[in-house]
Amino acid sequence: MQKKQQLCILGATGSIGVSTLDVVARHPERYGIFALTAHSQVKKLAEQCQQFSPRVVVVGSAAAADELAGLLKQKQLAHIQIMHGPEALCAVAAASECDSVMAAIVGAAGLPASLAAAKAGKKVLLANKEALVMSGQLFIDAIHASGSALLPIDSEHNAIFQCLPRNYDRHPERHGIYKILLTASGGPFLHRDVATLTDVTPEQAVAHPNWVMGRKISVDSATMMNKGLEVIEAHWLFATPADQIDVVIHPQSVIHSMVSYTDGSVMAQLGNPDMRTPIAYGLAYPERIDSGVAPLDLLKVASLHFEAPNLERFPCLRLAYEALRTGQSAPTILNASNEVAVQAFLDKRIGFRMINQIIERSLNKMRVTETPDLESILASDAEARAIAEAMIPS
Repeated sequence: MQKKQQLCILGATGSIGVSTLDVVARHPERYGIFALTAHSQVKKLAEQCQQFSPRVVVVGSAAAADELAGLLKQKQLAHIQIMHGPEALCAVAAASECDSVMAAIVGAAGLPASLAAAKAGKKVLLANKEALVMSGQLFIDAIHASGSALLPIDSEHNAIFQCLPRNYDRHPERHGIYKILLTASGGPFLHRDVATLTDVTPEQAVAHPNWVMGRKISVDSATMMNKGLEVIEAHWLFATPADQIDVVIHPQSVIHSMVSYTDGSVMAQLGNPDMRTPIAYGLAYPERIDSGVAPLDLLKVASLHFEAPNLERFPCLRLAYEALRTGQSAPTILNASNEVAVQAFLDKRIGFRMINQIIERSLNKMRVTETPDLESILASDAEARAIAEAMIPS
């Protein structure tokens, strides 16, 4: 009988966490849940505990832990260990009882635990793109030093992973790779008059036409910062320079990304826009398992459209390319200032077009430095947040 793969899901109550548990529920013979984590959605986490019986759960605060303890006691699940705080996230991600870690905490908050999993030699299913954006070389070095397997879960990077040769060794020139083509939906404002983007509301920005995602990533999709972060992530995942990574607008979100080869071939991965496909691929790799996603009906799709991104409409994409080319702490500054600006927009403290302005001003104002370790990365992150926050009206 096959030993169950024991999973730790960082960010279990978010959209990726929920989709992961949906796939897991379809294969109870293959997967067990070692740990579930959530920041503050305690009631949802308690319901997940009832269904999946993890050994450990982690929440953000002592107050949330007390609330969860009460709910688990009511459900006769008092035997489940409850922990709280950032250190607890790192502990469960690196625990010896855990085989694989789904890193799905949104933003910079997910970096320490994702890095802990990499250092501990876990199979890392990376849905937290910010971890690689911020830590780049440090994260890749940790993966290589520990012998971890790193499997990208973002639909675009998972597609690229599927289109690359199975023996790909992070040397694109050895495998005849010409370019990586990252597809982008263009979000909800692809054809909206640029002059009216100053009037965009948070409700309009989070209404993505194809994907069901959290509020922060939905705004990132509307600004195309999400694609910019993915360009930086692709650079680190596949060791390709900025000039070999192109973004292609593809509104249908049917082709999830492509790899162009020097012989003229272009390999593409297609499927319905549902995160359970890349999640299932990552969980079972190198096998394939049922994800619960309906097969793609090409006759129903009928046609596919492509266009180049307009950097006047999407200045965040330009800023991301510039940060990647600058290197050092620039991607950390980019990410931190974006997180602050997006939250301010969601809180209706700034307008939509101020997001890219705050990011650009932060990049211009803050000195770029070397970031050789986690401490220096987090210090740059904190400084960039303070600089960005100071630009937001009180």
